[in-house]
Amino acid sequence: MKTLRCDCPEMEKNMKEEQVIKKNRVPAEEGFYMPGEFEPHRGCILIWPERPGSWIYEAKAAREAFRNVIAAIAESEKVYVAVGTAGMDSARNMLKDGSAPWQDNIEIFPAETDDAWARDVAPTFLIRESGAAEHEVRCVNWEFNAWGGNVDGLYASWEKDNAFAKFFAEKYGYPVYDAAPFVLEGGSVHSDGEGTILVTEACLLSAGRNPELTKEEIENRLKDYLGAKKVLWLPRGIYQDETNEHVDNVCAFLRPGEVVLAWTDKEDDPQYALSQETLAYLEQMTDAKGRTLKIHKLPIPDVPVCITEEELAGYAFEEGEDERETGERLAASYVNFYFSNGAVVMPIFGGENKESDSRAVALMKAWNPGRKVIPVYARDILVGGGNIHCITQQIPR
Repeated sequence: MKTLRCDCPEMEKNMKEEQVIKKNRVPAEEGFYMPGEFEPHRGCILIWPERPGSWIYEAKAAREAFRNVIAAIAESEKVYVAVGTAGMDSARNMLKDGSAPWQDNIEIFPAETDDAWARDVAPTFLIRESGAAEHEVRCVNWEFNAWGGNVDGLYASWEKDNAFAKFFAEKYGYPVYDAAPFVLEGGSVHSDGEGTILVTEACLLSAGRNPELTKEEIENRLKDYLGAKKVLWLPRGIYQDETNEHVDNVCAFLRPGEVVLAWTDKEDDPQYALSQETLAYLEQMTDAKGRTLKIHKLPIPDVPVCITEEELAGYAFEEGEDERETGERLAASYVNFYFSNGAVVMPIFGGENKESDSRAVALMKAWNPGRKVIPVYARDILVGGGNIHCITQQIPR
């Protein structure tokens, strides 16, 4: 694995020694565990988009989409938005112009990152029940290597992203367990809050993550650092998912004992075999409480979402950065949603997929009684490589 050197002196300077919990202590031994995303939040972290190789045409459309996601989340929880120097003016103009009540729930803070995937570079938060109204909260810093490092990583330099989790933890006063050099991204794990963790074999066993560890050793790290009792290893994720098939694009807990699975009935679609394999696995498994899982099938968009020639012209790739091509299929999935305190904020794609958008929204409303379902047009996030869940990271209450 590549040895990383942080080129973010302000982040290193700000990180206090006592904030990092000693390496020989692990969260599970101290009663900390990863809650479900559907549980109450203190807030949510996002990073304002800027990278020219991800966000086309100076991120103009992407920023509109991010603003819409932030507005939806800020209706019910605080949103912390990290912004680099180059994007600060646009963030303030779009998020803090005083035009809407939800803007009072936004806190912008300066931070330099390599890209805007808060799910994968922000800390993973844990709780310990304290008997009080709010649980004790700590977090985990993982090693981040741009989804594969020198093997199949998506850009050549990721030091700023790798430093962000500790920086955020220090800035906002969260004690942090340092799991590095263990490589993991937040989008590669989902928790039911009762001891069950969902992952995919395609991602966690990929050659660019932790090739020196066995599957059993990786599972033990998840149990140590996430407080898991049982890890469910889904075989595959979404077709063409460049993160080596993160679980958050294919399957998520709606509540303990109940999951939503990305699906297609079209046998000629490359996703068909992947979803069939994952369904067969889930049907034979139980969770940490011994429950058989209730599985809801959420169909993917009817028409594949692909890069257009016009979109391709808007990228500006750096040397060593993964590039795209016209007609390339993107990993579009409605499962890449975010649970806010009051809602399900979910992607829709428009165009030829208006009918499948409506179907997905209706299903999510039926499966999430008591929550508002807020659809956000998210093609302009998808062309960056991920979607709504990928750009958000919840902080539990």
